[in-house]
Amino acid sequence: MTDKPETTEKAPKIERRQFRAIKGTRDILPPDSALWNWFEQSAREVFESYNFRDIRLPIFEETSLFARAVGTDTDIVGKEMYTFTTLEPETEKLNDLRSIVLGWPDLWDRQQFEAYKRTVELFVQAVEQAMNAPRIPADRDNRTVAQNLKNHAHELMGVSPQHATDFVERVRADARALELGQITTLRPEATASVCRAYIEHGMQTLPGNQKLYYVGPMFRRERPQKGRYRQFYQVGAEVLGPSDAPAIDAEVLEMLLTFFNCVGLTNIKLYINSIGCKECRPKYVERLRAELRKVKDHLKEDSQRRIETNPLRVLDSKLPEEQPIIEKLPRISDHLCDACREHFAKLKDELALRGIGYQENWRLVRGLDYYTRTTFEVSAAGLGSQNAVCGGGRYDGLVELLGGPAGIKGIGFAIGTDRAILSLQESGNLPKLPGLAVFIAWMGAKAYAPAVAIAKKLRARRFSVELPPEEMKFKKSLGLADKLGAKYALIIGEDEAASGTFTLKRLSDAHQDKLDESALLDRLQSELRGPNA
Repeated sequence: MTDKPETTEKAPKIERRQFRAIKGTRDILPPDSALWNWFEQSAREVFESYNFRDIRLPIFEETSLFARAVGTDTDIVGKEMYTFTTLEPETEKLNDLRSIVLGWPDLWDRQQFEAYKRTVELFVQAVEQAMNAPRIPADRDNRTVAQNLKNHAHELMGVSPQHATDFVERVRADARALELGQITTLRPEATASVCRAYIEHGMQTLPGNQKLYYVGPMFRRERPQKGRYRQFYQVGAEVLGPSDAPAIDAEVLEMLLTFFNCVGLTNIKLYINSIGCKECRPKYVERLRAELRKVKDHLKEDSQRRIETNPLRVLDSKLPEEQPIIEKLPRISDHLCDACREHFAKLKDELALRGIGYQENWRLVRGLDYYTRTTFEVSAAGLGSQNAVCGGGRYDGLVELLGGPAGIKGIGFAIGTDRAILSLQESGNLPKLPGLAVFIAWMGAKAYAPAVAIAKKLRARRFSVELPPEEMKFKKSLGLADKLGAKYALIIGEDEAASGTFTLKRLSDAHQDKLDESALLDRLQSELRGPNA
């Protein structure tokens, strides 16, 4: 009898798949990323010339911050936020204990039922300790749930297995409702975060108004479309302080338009409006709601819902069939109180003083609850009907609403970077950005050390330099320099290495000179950093 040959196990088949960016997100690759960097750096330079200073904010915040600031009846809070619960490491054991409580005991097994009751007792004690620490949210809602849990657990202790079903269900419902982690949200906008930072760090004690700007990503789960993404980018600015002088609003708008002119956005239009204050706006809103109820049957579902939740949002409708109805509605400009009417008139005077053109748009209410008085929007060419690249306004009561000191006023804006850059690309009005300055074409072993040394010196002067890691043939080397878009090829052969010189070739016209190191550095400094570079 012969032995059977040994069988070898086959290696598990590795599934091959191609990963792609998640829907609504994208990669910004070179050379587009250079355009983005230039756009954002231009904003920094313009904003800082107006004495605004950079603020860096967390990507995520407590969900309630946005719910309170933006408004629970807005689409952002109701439909679009990316929200999740975070558990601290010390809370994970508590969560494991909850998992046991959420199980269903065998009520016919007295021993198991008694063990279940002991687990419930341990869970109630652990919750109380964690809330007092506090390691879990200790807000009013969570404390109410914890108290109900304690009461229902106490009732459960005194019943027999045959009568325990309802009591177990109540305990499990309380345990399920209890928040063991912080509910957090990827920021859908940044104004609320800026106000939170202002309050948290007592910035009202600093001299003057606080003029802040930010650059970074925001997140909203909306339908992706041209120029709109679920991870999108904003450049924004805010002014927070005790004054609501119209000159502040005008300077913010001047700075915004200065920036747009700086980056070359074409056919931009500024729209302004005043939506009143807490004294006059509620009266207008009730008048508007009453008129909308009369035409409710002629409106679409979203607008019908907004009649009761936020009737101002109906004015923002873009549905063609609703436009004739909206045009006949009462206008906020006819219902402003004397103070708001005066503030708006002074704003227009300030804009005229600065030579800023604008159009009044009575329907410009903005989409967030915190706006008051001045609202504005800027549109640009190349974006179709949804052509807004920036929006903003005044929000004088927001800091107090978020628990900050009374009397702090605010105004700000956010530029949609994705859409602004798309407008630039569509218009073809793109800047000439610096690319690769010098490609070092070295040949021969003796040329490598001088190539490394001169590359280091050029980079120290902040020139962009490409140094091939391996020797290349001369023709191939110049071909690669051309494909990379280099302005110059710096040729170092063994003859140059021996004489301590370099051959600098301008690739646009093939002009070349042999230079020593000092002359080379001066030439590049002059031609790449000069007024016509």
